[in-house]
Amino acid sequence: MKYFSCLFLSVALWASPGPAATAQQAPSPYKTRFAVDAPITVGLGAASGLGLYLIQQKKGLTNAELAALDKNDVPKFDRFSAGNYSQKAQTASDFLCYGSLVAAPALLALNSDVRSRYGQVLGLYVQTLTATDAVFTLTVGSVTRYRPFLYGPDGDASRNSKISTNSFFAGHTAHTATATFFAAKVFHDFNPGSAAEPFVWGAAALVPAAVAYYRIEAGKHFLSDNIVGYVVGATAGILVPQLHKKASNGLSVLPIQGLTPQGHSYSGLLLVKQL
Repeated sequence: MKYFSCLFLSVALWASPGPAATAQQAPSPYKTRFAVDAPITVGLGAASGLGLYLIQQKKGLTNAELAALDKNDVPKFDRFSAGNYSQKAQTASDFLCYGSLVAAPALLALNSDVRSRYGQVLGLYVQTLTATDAVFTLTVGSVTRYRPFLYGPDGDASRNSKISTNSFFAGHTAHTATATFFAAKVFHDFNPGSAAEPFVWGAAALVPAAVAYYRIEAGKHFLSDNIVGYVVGATAGILVPQLHKKASNGLSVLPIQGLTPQGHSYSGLLLVKQL
C-alpha cells in the first residue's frame, strides 16, 4: 500500500505546478512532462511489482540443503564474508539506508533554487528510486544466491526463509547510492561550480559504501553483491536526472590572439562546442 501511495504522490507532484512562481524563481535545469514521465514512473512501478511477485514465488532451503552448503563453493573473492552474522550491523545498515532515503530530498530542500522547483525534483526522485527498484526486484526475483550467513550456524528461523536466497544483488546499497548520488547530481545541476561540490560528492560516495560494509558484516550480502548494488544505484541516481536535463547547444565564442612558431602575430575568434 505504501508503495502505491508513493507512485500516486509522484504523479500528483508532476501534475501540480509546485510553489507559486515568482520573478525570483530559479530556472530549472530539467525538463519534465507529465504525459511522458508519469507513465514511465507507473511502468517502472509495474516492473517492480512483477519483481516482487517473482520474489514471492521463490523457496527457502531445507535443513538438508543448508547442511550441504560449503564455504569452499563460494568464489575466493567473496569467501572472506561467508558465515558472517551480526544483528547490530543489520540495524546499522537499515538506519543508514532508510535514513538516506529521507535525508537526501530533505537536504536538497535547504537549497533555495532546488526548493523553488521542489515538486519537479521530488517527481524525478521517485522515478529514479523506482528505476532502481525495478532493476533490483526483477534481478532478485530471477537469481538465486544464498546469503553469507547461511554458511555459518547463526540466523535461526530465517535460515529457511525464501529471503535467505536473495543475496544478489544488495538492495540496501543500491537504494542508498540512488538517493545520495541523485542528491549530489541535482545539487550540481542547480549549483554548478559550487565550492561545496567536493563535499557533496564525497558524502554521496561514502554513505552507500558504509551501508555496503554493514551489509557484509551482517552476513546479508557478499562483496560482489554490494559492488553491483553500488554501481546500479549510483548509475540510476546520476543517469535519470541527466536524461531530463534541458538541451544546450554548448556553443561559445572566445577571442584569441598569439604568436605562430615563425613569430607572426595572429588574432581571431575561437568557436568552442561543449560535448
